[in-house]
Amino acid sequence: MPPRPPPPRISFSDGCAVATIRFDVLTLFPAIFESYLSQSILGDAIKAGIIEVHAWNIRDWSKEKHQKVDDRPFGGGPGMVLMAPPVVECVEAVQAKCEPPGKVLMLTPAGERLTQRTVEKLAAEPRLILLCGRYEGFDDRIRQVLNPLEISVGDFICNGGEVPAMVVIDAVLRLVPGVLGDEASAADESHSQNGRLEYPHYTRPREYRGLEVPEILRSGNHPAIAKWREEQSQSRSRLCDPDKDKP
Repeated sequence: MPPRPPPPRISFSDGCAVATIRFDVLTLFPAIFESYLSQSILGDAIKAGIIEVHAWNIRDWSKEKHQKVDDRPFGGGPGMVLMAPPVVECVEAVQAKCEPPGKVLMLTPAGERLTQRTVEKLAAEPRLILLCGRYEGFDDRIRQVLNPLEISVGDFICNGGEVPAMVVIDAVLRLVPGVLGDEASAADESHSQNGRLEYPHYTRPREYRGLEVPEILRSGNHPAIAKWREEQSQSRSRLCDPDKDKP
């Protein structure tokens, strides 16, 4: 079996490359990101130097024995809480490693719901600092000191902020010029407009288990195809939000 090609550069150093956008991910488990960052569109964007991603281990800023970063909550209760000193000092140290210091995002279920409008705003930032929680969450003084943008990816709980951080990276990178092969892809998909869902897609074969590709898509009549797609998009959007067209 031939050797595998080396993965794209995933930096754990403090260098500053020239890229359209830089992500710094602060986590207790940086190895989680290794495979994710080497795959598909993101991996290609890293190779091309369009996107830069750095992963940092919060434990490296712990002054506790065994690099401890969590402790029991005051007032009692289950679980452990991430302590303020290592988290705040990690964020401040990473911000100081490169200009600009970046916008800090705290991934938390208590945050603002991530929407495409928020993603568009984030894509305009040159640098994003993604702070991943674990256990019962963050000591609230972390929020008070850092004043981050708190982001939730939905009304559910993950084991930590790493998967939500990947969601943010995945959504933002699609809007960075040069990442997608066709820039129109991001402009013509679900949620590119408020409440809008994309039309259905078809490819070969023409027929599968008795289901055929709609004749209009095989007609070569591009104005008619565009009209059909717009109608399908509106129909899907109404099904998702039946109150959309009500006065």
